[in-house]
Amino acid sequence: MKLLDRIQSPRDLKDLDGAQLAQLANEIRARILQVTAVNGGHVAPNLGIVELTIGAYRALDMPPDVVTYDVGHQSYVHKLLTGRAAAFDSLRTYGGISGFPKRSESPYDLFGTGHASDSLSVALGYALARNGDADGGRVLAIVGDGSLTGGMAWEALNHIGHQGCRLTILLNDNEMSISPNVGALTGYLGRIRLDKRYWGKREFVQKELATRGGRLGRAMLTAGTRVKDSFKHLLVPGVVFEELGISYVGPIDGHDIGQVERAVKSAAAAPGPVIIHAVTRKGRGYVPAEDNPTVFHGVGPFDVATGQVKSSAGSPPKYTQVFSDALIREAELNPGIVAITAAMASGTGLDAFRDYVTARGEPQRFIDVGIAEEHAVGLAAGLALEGRKIPVCAIYSTFLQRAYDQIISDVALQGAHVVFALDRAGFVGDDGPTHHGLYDLSYLRTIPTMQIMAPSDEAELVGALHTAIELDGPVALRYPRGSGTGVAIPDRAESWEVGRVRVLRAPDKDAAGDGVPAGEHSADGAAEDTQPDAPTDARTCAPTVALLAVGRMVAAATQVAKRLDADGIAVHLADMRWVKPLDGGYLTRVARESDLVVTIEENSVRGGFGTGVMEYLADAELTVPILQLGTPDAFTTQGTMEQLLHDAGLDADGIYDSVCARLQRVTGNGKQGI
Repeated sequence: MKLLDRIQSPRDLKDLDGAQLAQLANEIRARILQVTAVNGGHVAPNLGIVELTIGAYRALDMPPDVVTYDVGHQSYVHKLLTGRAAAFDSLRTYGGISGFPKRSESPYDLFGTGHASDSLSVALGYALARNGDADGGRVLAIVGDGSLTGGMAWEALNHIGHQGCRLTILLNDNEMSISPNVGALTGYLGRIRLDKRYWGKREFVQKELATRGGRLGRAMLTAGTRVKDSFKHLLVPGVVFEELGISYVGPIDGHDIGQVERAVKSAAAAPGPVIIHAVTRKGRGYVPAEDNPTVFHGVGPFDVATGQVKSSAGSPPKYTQVFSDALIREAELNPGIVAITAAMASGTGLDAFRDYVTARGEPQRFIDVGIAEEHAVGLAAGLALEGRKIPVCAIYSTFLQRAYDQIISDVALQGAHVVFALDRAGFVGDDGPTHHGLYDLSYLRTIPTMQIMAPSDEAELVGALHTAIELDGPVALRYPRGSGTGVAIPDRAESWEVGRVRVLRAPDKDAAGDGVPAGEHSADGAAEDTQPDAPTDARTCAPTVALLAVGRMVAAATQVAKRLDADGIAVHLADMRWVKPLDGGYLTRVARESDLVVTIEENSVRGGFGTGVMEYLADAELTVPILQLGTPDAFTTQGTMEQLLHDAGLDADGIYDSVCARLQRVTGNGKQGI
């Protein structure tokens, strides 16, 4: 029986000797590789935190002691040590355990996080709630060093030092977030790593380590060549953390279970907050992940023996790649374009843009601000308002939520021409609810002057980006994760007319095109109805349905239109392209000619595209039955794209069934009655 099979809670670690702990660490690494090779996942971060987690958990009594994680993707070891080893095969699968901490999954999952820089605030909240309760237990926050590039972490550190409460922060320093960390703090810490003032520190925890920590006190002075040569040596007495009122310990070897255990025990005995700086190596124990930590940060299925990621050769290019290539082409023609990322150069495809502009001797055209979305958007506003730059902020939909105030106050209110490229819009699959991009249409649509596009395929994405760069004011384009539809990508991008739909089908014309013309574009950004008032009996004898789809939903809506046509139901089908402004002329016409208007979006049904259509029709005093199809008003679990779309009723079968059911109620006719 493997040691890992015997571990049901962190308390089971306490009776293991040194040899057993080393064996357990090896078993954990093997288990992580075995499962992620099939399911994909965050490989390198978790291989690097094995000994750190074991050592910290041996030092704690859980419960009542508790742990928060930042970021949650480094919690696989935590899950294996808290009774979920048997279920670990289901990691990141539909109905299985999450790839992030999840409160509903285990009492040991204190906080369900998938975003960076927030755990310190949460940990302080727990510590303050327990303050003065002798039996309340200790609070430990495990923080990745990349999270310290985020402003929220520093807001929390400022407050932690001010409060002076008992709280231990274990900094997992592997020199990276997804890509190598950037910023002045990173460089500064590297320059001061040999500052002699550190070695003279005589704070409480240092005394504890020297007197009760045994060899740990000495080990801190001779922590080994790799630790001394670490990219960072986090803080010396009198600098930053110490001035904030947080005692600093380290660096220690994060792969030495004994060092970590003794450091956490001693720090937990301190009367105030302590930060322990532990140096680790991302991907530890698996050569392919050590050599390519960026690739193995979050990776799809791979071959354990070779480290080769399983190829999707033959599949259409991914939307991220299409965006990357299109942005480079735009940058060739427009020297004012500057690309901005928040520590996600590879994830957003901007690594290729970085390499392109660097090769041209223009590295200043690529900016990585670290995990600091708010700053990224504020920076973009300044670049745009100066008048010579067109900033393109490529940020995942779920992460742009963090900069909502800056989008409103710094960009939209100022009329700044900033292009927001929202990658991973819609379902993202196995990363689950913290990463699904299901709210961007809702949170952006309410902002005055914001223009929003939702390209339906790769070719449309190229046109949308080109149009966004040409426009004035704030503009967003959203596109999904994964491969495109396989359409040909144009050599030359075409501009979209603002607020105009792309008509794909009309009841009086089967072919796509202008069977029903859209309205003319008006000066105020809305589309005017230039068609004469239709008589009240303008509908065809057969029921007529208008399918209005945005983004990836256009492909499914096209399949549904064919099925409805086969049922004898007349169909308007439109790729709406624009979520804001809407094509009012087209909406007016189809509302007058249809028995049912159906809006289809891969976004929350609350406040998104469908809500915008309803608002327009209400303002125009047009009455027509409307069916809003989108994601439910609930958080969605992880799973494959196909599973999640099916559950939301957004695959072709689900849309067809919903339309037929509503049409039956509206007209008394449906598939069975035609």
